[in-house]
Amino acid sequence: MEKSPLSSVKKRYLFFISQDYSFPVLRPLQDAILQRGDEVKWFMYGDEITPNYLYENEIRLSTIEEVLNYKPEAVFVPGNVVPSFIGGLKVQVFHGLPSTKAKKNGQLYHFIIRGMFDLYCTQGESSTKIFERLADKYQYFKVKETGWCKLDPLFPLESKSNTAKTIFFASTFSPRFSKAKILYPFILDMIEKYDFTWYITLHPKMDQEIVALYKSIDSENVSFIETPYIIEYFKKADLMLCDTSSIIYEFLTQKKPVITFQTEKDEDSLLNVTNIDELEEKIISSLDNLTINNQNINNHVSQFHPYEDGKSSERVLDTVEEMLEGINLPLKKKPFNFIRNFKLRRELGYWKFSFR
Repeated sequence: MEKSPLSSVKKRYLFFISQDYSFPVLRPLQDAILQRGDEVKWFMYGDEITPNYLYENEIRLSTIEEVLNYKPEAVFVPGNVVPSFIGGLKVQVFHGLPSTKAKKNGQLYHFIIRGMFDLYCTQGESSTKIFERLADKYQYFKVKETGWCKLDPLFPLESKSNTAKTIFFASTFSPRFSKAKILYPFILDMIEKYDFTWYITLHPKMDQEIVALYKSIDSENVSFIETPYIIEYFKKADLMLCDTSSIIYEFLTQKKPVITFQTEKDEDSLLNVTNIDELEEKIISSLDNLTINNQNINNHVSQFHPYEDGKSSERVLDTVEEMLEGINLPLKKKPFNFIRNFKLRRELGYWKFSFR
């Protein structure tokens, strides 16, 4: 994008986060911001975030007063809410790829409109077309398909550097959908029988007893991967073993096979196994033929994340810069959102009001 004179001025951006999943989503965007000569600071709140995951060279604002004094021009949010009393363009960058299963009060969770964002940066056609219909309906936000900044480090796709056969195991936290407890003895047996490398990650909200089980596995072939660092281990893995988690879609964008166990997802891009006695053979045969399901994977990925250039963060920033310059703005103002803003004020402990 050719920059106007206004865009040469150093911009101030804010990352507004409350969950550990935000770190890998926003760090590629942070890299792109800094490469443009702009600045970015982080604001973390709530008791489900791990401040120690912040790197030494990343700048944290500790209070709402500091955020307001910083006067961000745009606020990037992977979560669902952001207070209106923080200034700047509010940009939704999402914390996952769209799921067709997750619902809240009958609505697909990924597509709930809360009246808090000026811009939705969508990831592919399957989400863009739905958000565009919603934008036409509400008229107080814009939609731009950019791809997902979290996945930028995966691209361009490269051959796996390690030669050992490698499995990435992931599980969701919901007791209804998680198979981590059932699969624990199976995975232990596989570790004993085969000289495979295993990377294991569990949802941050997983039952801590189950997490402790997996973290206690004593094998040099097994590494437990915390949420902020999973992308680099995706690149090292040959295939994924999972249950019903949106992390599946992230891994699929590499065009690598995903084996699911008793998943709720009904998709041809997944190799689902319902009988645990058949799971070992499915893993072995897939490791021997990693292109086993390529056509179905390619067809599916093209719908939800077709971008393989690693430049989704650049597209996000290009769109934000245009809106900051007054280009492609929504027709209407966002709703006042009294109840949601009141809840955020209470959570953040901030009760000062400005009537300017």
